[in-house]
Amino acid sequence: MAVQQNKKSASKKRMRRSHHHVAVPSVIYCQCGEPALPHRACAKCGTYKGLEIAPAND
Repeated sequence: MAVQQNKKSASKKRMRRSHHHVAVPSVIYCQCGEPALPHRACAKCGTYKGLEIAPAND
């Protein structure tokens, strides 16, 4: 098995992990004013690009 020869400092460990963050999803606002994920039907009113795709969840 591979075993490290010297201890990695906290600084080096944090620099390596700097790219492991979770990306913040982009948010758009539907015609009804609710936030929604892009390229998906609105969960509240069921519209996508102005067309009613799914029945509303109310």
